[in-house]
Amino acid sequence: MKSETNLKVFFIKLIAITFSIILIINVFYNVFLSDKLDVLNKLSSLDKETAEMIKDKVRSELKSGLEKKQILSNEDAILIKKFIEKISSELK
Repeated sequence: MKSETNLKVFFIKLIAITFSIILIINVFYNVFLSDKLDVLNKLSSLDKETAEMIKDKVRSELKSGLEKKQILSNEDAILIKKFIEKISSELK
């Protein structure tokens, strides 16, 4: 009789732990991953028109940037130069 009671308690604990794990995984997915997956789905489901519109926008911004006398500010130019120097020194 005692082994039946122990077995019953074991199965109750097993079901409770399994249910808790499923609940934790579900909450984790809904809270953290679903937002990220929605963004990825939106990016991957771009239709051809939207992709062309984005390409045209990027091209027009590049053209307008190239028409300017100075694209970067002096501070940005110094930062980029230092960054490139650091990368090139690490690649040697």
